Amino acid sequence: MIHIMFVCHGNICRSPMAEFVMKDLVEKRGIGHLFHITSSATSREEIGNDTHPGTRKKLKEMGIPLTKRGAIQITSADYANYDYILCMDSHNLRNLGRIISNDPDQKVRRLLDFSKNPRDIADPWYTGNFDITYNDVVEGCEALLQTLLEDLQY
Repeated sequence: MIHIMFVCHGNICRSPMAEFVMKDLVEKRGIGHLFHITSSATSREEIGNDTHPGTRKKLKEMGIPLTKRGAIQITSADYANYDYILCMDSHNLRNLGRIISNDPDQKVRRLLDFSKNPRDIADPWYTGNFDITYNDVVEGCEALLQTLLEDLQY
């Protein structure tokens, strides 16, 4: 089983969006059973809060199933339990570094590092633009899945 943790600042906008998009992608391919996919925050600001209404609205608009959830913060212990720890931007990478200290197994990357155009995913909490964020998340998740399928020779 491949264990994936998506990470953003508060775990209410981008990382849950990536979590639900990725779950949808693998379920539609009939390979959901091969994955454990979740998300978390680098901060404690939103702990316990459900997915942001803008993210929920965008996912529903796109037909992506989602469930009620509460934001959690990633811990140093999580490092051992995940194969991929994928941040939404460079700030998340820096903040994550303070939590896990080091990355000896090279599990930590930005989600869009898997794409043909590596870059940060803008935080819609600040931009208000959930459409652009969604497009970037889909691009990253599709590129990640393609990489994983090649590795699995699926």
